[in-house]
Formats: sequence, structure tokens, C-alpha cells
Amino acid sequence: MSPLLLFIIILFYFSILMVISQIASRHVHDTTFFDGDRASPWFLVAFGMIGSGISAVSLVSIPGNVGNNNLYYFQFILGTIVGYLFIAFILTPIYYRLKLVSIYTYLNIRFGNVTYKTGSLFFLVSQSFGAALRLLLSIKILQYAFFDKLHIPYFVTIIVVLILIWLYTNKSGIKTIVWTDALQSLFLITVIVISILTIKNSLGFSLSEMAKTIIHHPYAKVFDWDFHSGSNFFKQFISGLLITVALVGLDQSMMQKTLTVRNARDAKKNVLTFSFFIAFAQTMFLGLGILIYLYAEKHGISLTAQNGKFVNTDDLYPLLTLNYFGKIGAIAFLIGVIASTFASIDSCIAALTTAFSYDFMDIDNRPHEARKKIKNSVLLGVNIVMFLIVMSFWNSKGAIINTIFKIAGYTYGPILGLYLTGLFSKIKFKEKWVPVACVSAAFFTWILNGFFIRSFHFDFGFMNIFVNALLTILFLFIIRKKSNDITRKIYNQAHFRSQGI
Repeated sequence: MSPLLLFIIILFYFSILMVISQIASRHVHDTTFFDGDRASPWFLVAFGMIGSGISAVSLVSIPGNVGNNNLYYFQFILGTIVGYLFIAFILTPIYYRLKLVSIYTYLNIRFGNVTYKTGSLFFLVSQSFGAALRLLLSIKILQYAFFDKLHIPYFVTIIVVLILIWLYTNKSGIKTIVWTDALQSLFLITVIVISILTIKNSLGFSLSEMAKTIIHHPYAKVFDWDFHSGSNFFKQFISGLLITVALVGLDQSMMQKTLTVRNARDAKKNVLTFSFFIAFAQTMFLGLGILIYLYAEKHGISLTAQNGKFVNTDDLYPLLTLNYFGKIGAIAFLIGVIASTFASIDSCIAALTTAFSYDFMDIDNRPHEARKKIKNSVLLGVNIVMFLIVMSFWNSKGAIINTIFKIAGYTYGPILGLYLTGLFSKIKFKEKWVPVACVSAAFFTWILNGFFIRSFHFDFGFMNIFVNALLTILFLFIIRKKSNDITRKIYNQAHFRSQGI
């Protein structure tokens, strides 16, 4: 692809986003960046969340992973469906009833300020690394496909992408993102369809023949019943459920869009509709995964393997689209990468800005003239952190989607434990010990996983999040206040009030 054509595509795409941003930025208020004025159409939000839920990681990692893990990821997808039901009928009504902007305010209401700050801090760490790793993969693809040929250093590409996102989101934030993400989700789905049809035509299949070939392929194994395997059905299903609750229902970047919908009833519709969209899209990715390995085999494309496993599976889909699918395939893939990058990263940056502004800067109680300054300062800080994390992980290898879920198991586990304890118990904590309990749970999860691998050849896999949440709940019950402590506190408060203190 010529540099001129590349520049025209990027300029045209970004121009569309800026037009949408200008329209959405009319009549903004102090809180528009954070809550979108709570006026977003629920169906538009649901469709736009596809891009946020998929990202460039899913775009290349899910199809690429099929070569090593068959279709076992579908077990994970089944678990996510149950997770979305929990989000729709348990979490969403609570968020609306409490009129939350930062969803971690729930922890303040339920437990207190220390627990609130702890939960939000774990989110900030989790989201910073998760978003940065998604951005990392996108930048690597863009570098490999285009910018290396123009001799543009990768750190410049990172800076340019972050600046572009800032340009169309800095004024109205989540209000703009709701609309731009819907457009980007459309582009993303179109790219997958083009890729599938390109491979189908290249292999000379009809639609029915393609479906039969996918179903009967050696990689088309859906269920893994080996209890010691990291892709065991029960591990994958439970992990899908818990990771969905944690990475969607307890994730500010995903729920912030849902909370821009007018009311709780429409928000439920949004979550349930999105669950169908995302499950369908991810299943398409799995089918595409079998097709790209079929295509590579037919065209004699050799893949590097070590110990019976393919190496750098994230590289296969970009390799085919850029070198074998023709100019249309390459252009479509470029647009898909840009769409998935912007759609997933813009909402993450907005969420990190929202969480830090509300949970640590108390922006909701600041005077009008200070709010914009705080928001802009935090937004700049978030972008700097993202840049530094991407630079630190630039030389990482393997399927990045596995790295993201592994990190999430350690960082979202305590958040999940806090919320489950709050929702399904009536205990109170000795709050000063909450950070210790959460950090200890993550640390002991890491120790236990290593012990089970060495002693029993049993890998927790994505189940890290379950073990971590369980340990968090256990430690929280250890530091709970006894009933007489609570009674004494209530008595003292009543006594002080009666004395006018």
C-alpha cells in the first residue's frame, strides 16, 4: 500500500470522527464528559460497545489462538452469557438506583472511604495495563503493516494515536464516544465479513461448504474435559462468567457507556443486546481462525512452532490480510485495526479519567471553574501513563489476549471479591486492613498457582480470577467487625449526638 493511500485513508477516517465529535460537543455541561448527559439511545450504545469489547486484541488473538487452543474459547463465551445476565439484572439496577457516575462509589456507600479508594485503585491499575496492552498490539500491527515501511519510529506512532484520540474526545468525552464507537463497530464487523468472504472465495467454497469444512476441521474441538488443562470446560465457563462480571460489570469503561442511557429499563436492554452482539462476533472470530489456518496450509505458508505449539499466533491474521488478500483486504484490515484501536482505547481513557477525577480528585464537589482544569490535567496524566506502559511492554511475545486475562485475574479479582461481599453479605470491615486483604489475595493467588503447576501440573488458567476473588472474600471475613464492635460504634455515635458533639 502506497504511503499516499495510507495517509488518505487515515485522514478520511479521522475526519469522520472529528465531524461526529463536533456535532456531539454542542451544548456540553460540566458533567457531559463523564455521563453524556444521560441521553444516549440504548441500542446505539449496545452496538457501539462491540468495538470496546472486541479491540484489536480480539481481532487477531482469538483467530490466531485457534491453532493452539482449537475452539475452546467458545466455552469462555458461554460463561460470558451468564455473566451478562448478572450484570443486567443485579448490577445495573443498583448503579441506577444510586445514580452513580463512577461505579466504585458503591463501595463508599456500602463499606466506607478506604474500601472505596482501594477498589478504584485496583481498577486504575487493571485498566491502565489492560488498555495499554490492547493499544500495544494495535500499534505493533500498524508498525508491521505500514509505518515501518515509512521509517516512522514506533514511539511516534504511539504518540500520534493518543493525540488523535484526545482530539475527538477531550471536549465531550463519553457523549462523543457513544456515537464514534457505533461507527467503529460497524467498520470492525465489516472487516471480519470481508476476510471470511475473501478466504471462502480463495478456497472455492460455497457458504454451506465453508460451514461444513469449519465444523469438521481437526481444530473444531469445542469442549475440553481434561481437568488438568488450562482450557478445561469448567475453568473456561466459570472464568467467562466471572471475567465478564469483573471486566464489564465492574469496569468503569464498559459500564460508563451503559450509564449514559436514560433509565435502568433501557440500560438492561442495552446490556442484554450487547451480550448477543459480542457473543456472535466472537464466534465469528473463531470460525475465521479455522479459515486462516486452512488458507495458510493451502498456500504453503510455514508457521514457526516450538514444543508442538505455534509461536506468535497474533501475527498470522495480519500476515495474510496484508500479503495475500489483495488491496481491498489490506485496506479493510487497516480500517479494522484503526476502528478497534480507537473504539477500545477511547472509552478506557475516558473511564480512567472519570474514575480518578471522581474517586480521588472529588471533582463532583469542586467549583465550576475548577472542574475543567482537573479533567484536563487528569486526562493528560492518563495518556502519559498509557504511553509509558506500552513502551515498557513493547518487546513482549505471545498471544496478548492471554496476557491481558492473566493480569486481569490478579487485579480484578479483589474488585470482584469486594462487590460480591457487598452484594451478598451484611458484614462491615476494619477498613484500614482492606488494602492489605486485597493485595494479599492477589499475592497468594500467584503463589498458589505456581505451587499447583509445580506439584500437580494443574494450571488455574483464567480461573485465577475465581481463586483471587475467593481469597479476597476470605480475608475480608477475617477482618470483619464483630457485632459488638458495630453495636459499640452505634452507641458512641448516638451518645455523641445526644451531647451535641
